[in-house]
Parts: sequence; structure tokens; C-alpha cells
Amino acid sequence: MIKKTSSKVVGLILSFFVLTVGFVVFMPFLFMFAQSMRLPSDAYRLPPDWFPTTLDWTNYKTLFTSDLPMLNMLGNSALVTFSIIILRLIVAVLAAYAIAKIRYRGSNTIMVGFLASMMLPIQATIIPLYIIMSNLGLVNTRMSLIIIGIFDSFCIFMLKQSMATIPDSIVESAKIDGAGHMRICWQIVVPMIKSSLATMVILIFNGTWNDYFLPYIFISSWDKMTLPLGINALKGYMGSGNQSVILAAVSFAVTPILIIFLFGQRYIVEGLTASAVKG
Repeated sequence: MIKKTSSKVVGLILSFFVLTVGFVVFMPFLFMFAQSMRLPSDAYRLPPDWFPTTLDWTNYKTLFTSDLPMLNMLGNSALVTFSIIILRLIVAVLAAYAIAKIRYRGSNTIMVGFLASMMLPIQATIIPLYIIMSNLGLVNTRMSLIIIGIFDSFCIFMLKQSMATIPDSIVESAKIDGAGHMRICWQIVVPMIKSSLATMVILIFNGTWNDYFLPYIFISSWDKMTLPLGINALKGYMGSGNQSVILAAVSFAVTPILIIFLFGQRYIVEGLTASAVKG
């Protein structure tokens, strides 16, 4: 009886702690939305109001009627993000299957090389990447962002770990029935790692949608810029931009990420758990 009571107390304490942390994390988003609904003259009012006092959508209308082509930037972000998601998953699935389920000399060395590349930040390789894209004539094109985003060692590693949990007997049985590696990969293995694939989709979307560094380096035309560049441009010279309009743009850009995360958070837990079962 004492143990049961103590476990309930611990559960209540943990629940209270989780709710408190969740509230602290959520408050900046609420403040951002509240600020996006205010007039510019009220943006710096002290003490700040954490909740919206009115539902005024003027700042959102201003966002899409300004000189910046925000809708075009939204389309560019969507095009680059979804292209990278599809192409990166295709490459990662094939590479992960080749390492996890095909026995050949040097497979572990290749995986070690992939893992070693994860220690190099993109800033360390940006100069040779820029030279390559310049020689290919892809600077100031969305294709440069897509090509660079196709390969990702982390994605290959996570899918390889997930595929490693699939018994080799299933693959061998498919081979006996006459199936080739491509058919085994896409029709047998891939359906068994759906949670890991969903996790990768969410993580890739989040990373690509929010990416500022690569578009800043490779894109210089307004009609080809992505949303992060447009939000930065709204700041204006010396930060003189309309604070409420900037936060309206941030709210607009964050909304797809929040929706995808809320609907896909269980896949993140399942995918990361499945990828950590077997090394």
C-alpha cells in the first residue's frame, strides 16, 4: 500500500514537472503569436502582454502585400524541402540496405566513413561546395540546395540501424523465392521500417525548412529565396523593420513545423527506439 501511494506521488510530481516544462516551452510561441496580432506601436509595450488582446490580421495582410515576394519564397521553400525529402530518403534507403543486408568486404568501413563525415560541419566544406556548384553553373539556383541536401550520413545511419533489427532469415527467404535486392528492399524491408521513415521525414522537413545558411550562400535573387531569407530581410536596415510583421512571418513559417510535429511525434519516439535496438 505504501509503495502504491509513493508511486502515485512520484507520478504526480513527474506530471507536474512535465506540464511546467511544457508551459515554459510553449510560452514563447504564444507571445510570438500575440505580438503578431498587435499594432506596431504596441510591439514594445512594457510590461509585455503574453496573450493576444485582439485578433487583428493586419500584419499578416501586410506580410503578403509588401514588396517582398513572400508567397514565392514559400513556394521555393516547399519545392526545395519536399524534393530533398524524397531524394534523400531514396538514397538513404538504398545505402542503408546495401550496408545492413548485403554482405561484402568493406561495408563496415563505408559506414565508418559515413559516420566520420558527420563530424564535419557544413561550414568546413562550404568553400569546395561553392566552387563545385559554380563550375556546374548552379549558383543562384534552387537545384544547388537540392543537390547538396540529397546525401545525409545521419539519415543513412538511422535507417541502417532500423534495418539491422529485421531478421536476415526474412531476406534469405525472399532470395529463395527469386526476389532480387531491389524488390526485397522496397517491397519487404521498407514497409517494416515505416516508423523510422516517418521519423526521418519529420527531421528532414524541420532541418530543410528552417535552413538559413545554405540559401544565404547560394541564392542571391529575390525570386529564388526561401522563407528564412525573407524573414531576415523583413528586419530591415539596422533592425528598423516592423516587429509585428516580422513575428507574423515567423508564426507563418513555424506553423507547418508545429502541425507536422504534433501529428508525427509518436513516430519520432517509435523510430528512434527502433533504430537503437540493434547496432
